[in-house]
Amino acid sequence: MPTGSPTGNTRPTHGPRPPRGARTARARRAARTATAVAGALAVLALSACGAAETGRSQRAGDTERTVTLTVPSWVGAQANTAVAAYLLENELGYEVRTQQLGEVLAWDALSRSDVDAVLEDWGHPKEEKRYVEERKTVVSGGDLGVTGHIGWYVPKYFADAHPDVTDWRNLDKYAEEFATAESGGKGQILEGSPDYVTHDEAIIRNLGLDLKPVYAGSEAAQITAIRKHVAQKKPFLTYWWTPQWLNAQVDLVEVKLPAYREGCDADPAKVACAYPRTPLRKFLNADFAKDGGKAAAFLKNFTWTTEQQNEVALMIADRKLSPEAAAEEWVKDNEAVWKTWLPK
Repeated sequence: MPTGSPTGNTRPTHGPRPPRGARTARARRAARTATAVAGALAVLALSACGAAETGRSQRAGDTERTVTLTVPSWVGAQANTAVAAYLLENELGYEVRTQQLGEVLAWDALSRSDVDAVLEDWGHPKEEKRYVEERKTVVSGGDLGVTGHIGWYVPKYFADAHPDVTDWRNLDKYAEEFATAESGGKGQILEGSPDYVTHDEAIIRNLGLDLKPVYAGSEAAQITAIRKHVAQKKPFLTYWWTPQWLNAQVDLVEVKLPAYREGCDADPAKVACAYPRTPLRKFLNADFAKDGGKAAAFLKNFTWTTEQQNEVALMIADRKLSPEAAAEEWVKDNEAVWKTWLPK
């Protein structure tokens, strides 16, 4: 799935707290103290380097009351972070910091202990192999409870008028109607951020389709383009996904690509199949999972449905509430749900 700049407001990212330096007692000891401090800082720097290389955390269970979460660029994932942060702060007494990171960068930060948890991962087998299986600096936090799916979609009004467009074999027939000034004479497939998980260029090439991906730049820009096309009843083809709050407002129909089968996307250059349906998963820094106390237990317990995620996402994207305000409203109305996430 996507990464880039979030479309909603998020908590500011705060830098790490500085270590406490030694205090000088009298001015005449300044030289000796400066030497001692320099030595201490050198040891601290070596220690920090070791932690960065191994992913070792300096956390000591609930004695550290700060939790750092990633904030991905798409609103559904922002909803996860907002609700988890609200409950960690207001029910469990933690301070929550957020870090805006792309998907692959989030895995690196998770391994280094720069962040404690990723709450929505759409599948990164290379990073999972490296950090979970080989380095063992990251562990699974369990399923989020939401199943994600990426695909190619056309508006329902166009599919109703041209039912055969939902079969990939017929897309070239409509390439001219999908073409834009940016697509260079080919049919355009509208994309979001270049950072999103996508095999579209390989699929187009390997299926021999007369299409060209054109990137809007972000989820927000892609949604703006979709809404403009819909308002004008124009034909368009777009990379899109579920769950997504816009699906409650715009009727899109998926184009059937060659059926997904296990391993058909193993070689990125040879992909010629549909995207899989992916149970979205959480991942935790290994030391945080072990020593993170109630915060780690809570994040492992955090699961909800597509409908619940979309409810919060709509508050953020459609009603223009801040993520914090949306989380607060949802929490007040759904106590029976989130009470089960709290550690016993």
